Amino acid sequence: MEGVEELNSPKQKEIFSVFFREKPAMMLVELKNAKNEVYASSLAKQIDCTYSHVVKILQEMQKSGLVNFEKQGRLKLLTLTKTGSEVAEKIDRIKTLL
Repeated sequence: MEGVEELNSPKQKEIFSVFFREKPAMMLVELKNAKNEVYASSLAKQIDCTYSHVVKILQEMQKSGLVNFEKQGRLKLLTLTKTGSEVAEKIDRIKTLL
């Protein structure tokens, strides 16, 4: 479409980061859009962030009722709560509008 910027253009990322901290926002969006099971290590790779930083943010999100950790053997599967899904959907929509 003419006049419509690409979704992940540098200009769009710049304005998005004005309103949101990019990594935490993208963590929720990645969890929302995930086709497979998601773990902290795979999420860190997807958003280009360190594992320890991702875990720290996820723990804060868990305290706020946005994500759940489900233990599967040695791994912890990440899932969004109902509230987390709603927040992720709204972030994704705002990102698209920008």
